[in-house]
Amino acid sequence: MSSEYFFNFLNSISHKPLPVLDSAIPLSAYIPFDLSESNSDLNNFDTKSSIAWQDYFKAYIHKNNKTVAFGGYGEQRSIYKRSSYFNCENSDDERNIHLGIDLWIAANSKVYAPLDATIHSFKNNTNFGDYGPTLILKHAIHGEVFYTLYGHLSLKSIVNLQVGHKFKAGECIATIGDSKVNGDYAPHLHFQIIQKIKENYGDYPGVCSKKNLDSFLKNCPDPNTLLKLNFS
Repeated sequence: MSSEYFFNFLNSISHKPLPVLDSAIPLSAYIPFDLSESNSDLNNFDTKSSIAWQDYFKAYIHKNNKTVAFGGYGEQRSIYKRSSYFNCENSDDERNIHLGIDLWIAANSKVYAPLDATIHSFKNNTNFGDYGPTLILKHAIHGEVFYTLYGHLSLKSIVNLQVGHKFKAGECIATIGDSKVNGDYAPHLHFQIIQKIKENYGDYPGVCSKKNLDSFLKNCPDPNTLLKLNFS
């Protein structure tokens, strides 16, 4: 399946949004958020502190009278400089471009399956700045197979899971983790679509280098094809 066909296929699955957070949260309660290097607001607090990030997001959401801040697909970010997990001596290999959508919401918020699925894999990715508890679901829709990844979950989300367990669309699959377990970030969900998972298990790169960007974007199209949080 070509990347263009895959993108169009994902768009065609549903004309309505397929939420991964509580469906009772209206689209009007979501607000786009810019976490790129060009956002000068990020110079006004300690971006190495998960507590400072949490305070910043709470203030941003409260100021705008919203519930969820979201964004980040294809976004180049400086936040990853704080972790050696993303940095290399060769700057061309530095991983700082985000491949999913982040949905910033309070810890312990529930996460839902957007489509019928089976559990492909799960793992606690414990590197500093990594996903923390992570779940990958496998979807078979109209004869096509693809995967969705859910990162920065709570520890309890990956307890007593079984590979192959089935979830129905709209079923609760996890909860959001806090900074103690989620890689030291303000609470949020990293949601990513993956066409070909290859040998990856419980993990898949959510951030890539510029030199590898084209291939990763082809394999990981914009999650808004499913979420449809389309704001101009």
